Amino acid sequence: MINILMCGNKGVFDGVLTCALSIFKRTKTREPFAFYLLTMDVSHLRADYLPISESQREFLEEVARSYNKDNRVELIDVSEMYAEEFSGCPNESAYCSPYTLIRLLADRLEQLPDKLLYLDADIMFNRDITLLYDTDVSGVEYAAARDHYGKYLIYPNYINAGVLLFNMKYMRETGIFAKAREELRRKKLTFADQSALIRATTKKKMLAQKFNDQKFLHSHTVVRHFSKRLFWLPYPHTENIKQWQVEKVRKVFGYRQFDDVLDEYLMLVQNFGEKKYDA
Repeated sequence: MINILMCGNKGVFDGVLTCALSIFKRTKTREPFAFYLLTMDVSHLRADYLPISESQREFLEEVARSYNKDNRVELIDVSEMYAEEFSGCPNESAYCSPYTLIRLLADRLEQLPDKLLYLDADIMFNRDITLLYDTDVSGVEYAAARDHYGKYLIYPNYINAGVLLFNMKYMRETGIFAKAREELRRKKLTFADQSALIRATTKKKMLAQKFNDQKFLHSHTVVRHFSKRLFWLPYPHTENIKQWQVEKVRKVFGYRQFDDVLDEYLMLVQNFGEKKYDA
């Protein structure tokens, strides 16, 4: 079983769907996939901070099983756990959203397996996921690639936490998640969960940039991370184009490598209409 962890509210549906489709279409293994989706209701903070719905989970699992009947999608509501750990903490108004914090609850979820690939929702696979998942993480807490901008602006091995291959057994032993949560409760951090995880790390493995390309798409790229990017022309500016913004991906980036994935995504959206937004 290849185990994948993703987090978010009901608005991450398009990201989870496009990411999953890219995995299925680029991966040759017959090994089934288990997707663990952590979600919560924090609508008291913002009206649209609503959990991934059961109908969304059912639809995602239906798509996943069309590729392998043994694929599954599990929804885990961590609303109460979040309130216990993070409610009112200095980082609750994180730079993205409070949903970035909930992966740090992973050690408290006994159903999560010993090896687990955490992925942000704005990610697509350009090559076989096993090139990443089969990385040996014994003796380290996790494996991660450098942050494209942070490796220049902060320090050379500054990681991006959008792609993390967890050794959950070892992480539970070192207490990295508990230490990170304590740090988040203690003070405001620039990049919230990412900063806390880095500070709490005992031992990590550095991955090649191709496992988390945040700016470019090369033939050797395994993971293309659609994070905020700096453009120099026609003037210096940033844009935060996500893979489900299909026309922008094709026109601004000029990408055609994901056409098969994005065409299927558009077909599914058209066929199922507003079902993805059902409560």
